[in-house]
Amino acid sequence: MQTPPTDHRLPLYRQLVAYARRHPSRRAAAEQIMRFVCSTPDCFERSHAAGHITGSAWLLNPAGDKALLTLHRKLGRWLQPGGHADGDSDTQRVALREAEEESGIAGIRLLSPGIFDVDVHEIPPRGDAPAHLHYDIRYLLQAPHEQWVLSSESTALAWYTPAQICALQPAADASVLRMALAAPQINATS
Repeated sequence: MQTPPTDHRLPLYRQLVAYARRHPSRRAAAEQIMRFVCSTPDCFERSHAAGHITGSAWLLNPAGDKALLTLHRKLGRWLQPGGHADGDSDTQRVALREAEEESGIAGIRLLSPGIFDVDVHEIPPRGDAPAHLHYDIRYLLQAPHEQWVLSSESTALAWYTPAQICALQPAADASVLRMALAAPQINATS
């Protein structure tokens, strides 16, 4: 493996190493992100044209039996809340910020300090932006209530059980289904 970074990238690198140990089936994706993180100190910047780190939230309702999904305005698919790091190397903070911005729910809390899921996916070219990769770091979060407010980034928001998420296919991203099946609280109640 590559030499770990010694700057602002090191905390994320260490989280990815721990995630890869806990989730051997997702090791290849975690290692791909680790290589990217080691390749450039600009990995958290949206301006890094080849790709960049994003932070996302698998946001559970208070009962832990549903997850909040957003129908992404530009992509037309049901996804978890999330977005660009925009220079912030604290991906937990990015996930919390994006969850609050996209849901309008204040007081969202982190359920587990470790990474919940990782995903690398291509974003198609749009306007002046070329095709690029999102190296998405995802955290398990919980909302204090279910009253969301629609943001400009979504055409819809809804709370879904795992069975309902499965029924959304193919309108939901494959990684959304993977997270629905992996979330401990959501599956304990279904």
